[in-house]
Parts: sequence; C-alpha cells; structure tokens
Amino acid sequence: MFLSQPYLSVTALAAGVVTATLLTAVAPAPAQDTKPAEPKRWETSANAGVTLTRGNSKNFLATVGINSSRKWSKDEVLLGASGGYGESTSVNRADNVRPDPETKTQDYIKGFAQYNRLFSERLYGGLRLDAIHDDIADVNYRFTLSPLLGYYLIKNPSTTLAVEAGPSFVYEQVGGEEQSYLGARLAERFEHKFKSGARIWQTAEIIPQVDDVENFIANFELGAEAPLTKKLSLRVVLQDTYDNQPAEVTGAAGTRSKLKNDMKLIAGLAYKF
Repeated sequence: MFLSQPYLSVTALAAGVVTATLLTAVAPAPAQDTKPAEPKRWETSANAGVTLTRGNSKNFLATVGINSSRKWSKDEVLLGASGGYGESTSVNRADNVRPDPETKTQDYIKGFAQYNRLFSERLYGGLRLDAIHDDIADVNYRFTLSPLLGYYLIKNPSTTLAVEAGPSFVYEQVGGEEQSYLGARLAERFEHKFKSGARIWQTAEIIPQVDDVENFIANFELGAEAPLTKKLSLRVVLQDTYDNQPAEVTGAAGTRSKLKNDMKLIAGLAYKF
C-alpha cells in the first residue's frame, strides 16, 4: 500500500532527528567547566509536538508530555504523563479502508509512576502504577498496578539496560464493560546518553491475563533526542500499543471490533528543567 504524504513528511523528520542525534554524538564534546557540578536532584523534561496516528484513527494530534526522575543511593522514582487532542476519522475494521461517516474528537491521556528500591548495585524491587484513557480505542479507563522485581543488566553513567517481571492487577472499563483480572508483566527499558547531550531510549512490556493468555496488551516505545541548546532539544518518539482483545462497538452497521494495533509517531521539542 502507498503511504500518505503527511506520513512521509513526519517519517522524514524522524529520520532527520535520528541523523542529528548521531552527528551530535560523534561531535567533539564542549570544554568542561572547571567549577564542580552541583549534585542532580530531579531531572524533568517537558515536551510538545505533533502526532501522526495510524490504526483506529487517521489524524494529526497536538500532544504534550512531561517526564521526571530522581535517583538516590538506594531509591529511584520515575514519573511521566502525556496527552493528545485533535480531530479524527475512525477506520472500519471490516475493510480497513472505508472511514466512518462521522468525525470524532480524539483525546487520550496517560501516566505512570514507578518506585524502585535497590537491594544491591543491580537488583531492585519496586511498584508501578499505569493509568490510561483513550477515547478512540474506547478505553474509558485502565489502571494497572504492578509489583516488580528488576535487574540492571547494564548500569553505568551513560548506559542502562534493565529487565523487570512481576504480577499485575488490571482494572478497566473497555467498550462499556467493566472488568478486573490478574496479569503477569514482563518488561525491559534501555537508555544511552552521549557526551554531546543526545540520547536514545527504548522500552517494551507485555501484560497477559493469567487465566486467559489470549487477552494481552503489549506496549513499545522508541525515542531519540538531539540537543539544540543547553535546555532545548529536538525529539522524535515512536509509540505502539497492541491490544489482542480490543473493544467491541455496536452501531447501525452491527457489532465490530476496534483495530488491535495503534501507532503514534511524535515529533516535537523538549525543554529540560
């Protein structure tokens, strides 16, 4: 199938940012200030951009987000929230081509909070809470509480790679139906920071229902960020959510299921506090 011109434009922008990231990574690092650096406390970054969505909708969205983290000698806190709003045309799953006659307003908001307690240099236990509302996917709300055990396979100032596993309790209202179930969460997260200030990161997780493995959700994120100034960066993020049992919607044409896969490609600017 042929990709649309907006999709090619955003993809080109994504490629440009990745290229910029690599160029800044190999560029000579600026001279270091002789003044001792103050110890870091919270690291916070706010971002805004444009999202190209393919899946249950085809549209452009305005998006905003914020991420914050802090590390102590034995504790780690990770926080994040994002949202988007715009106009969207839903796609009929039956033919994947014919749009629904009405234009719907797209709105989603999601966030997470994670606390880790280190038992050793690499081993840690923690607790994670995720929350999401997605109007187009007909997810009124989904809360996921996950106790976890994690281990850093790689841990140094520039690169981290961690794997996590544990049970999850999911409470949701999808397609107008409320349910709760016990799941099992497997996840990994990777980040590499270049001396120039550029960075790349990637996260992935899958949460299947314990007594019905056909009901599972998988989330994936890949991002690159290249500095423009000391505080401002150019940022591209690819997010993908796969719901193996999406919501079912009953309308004039009968009952149909939402698409299983939703992808967002977000290009924008980030500001560090």
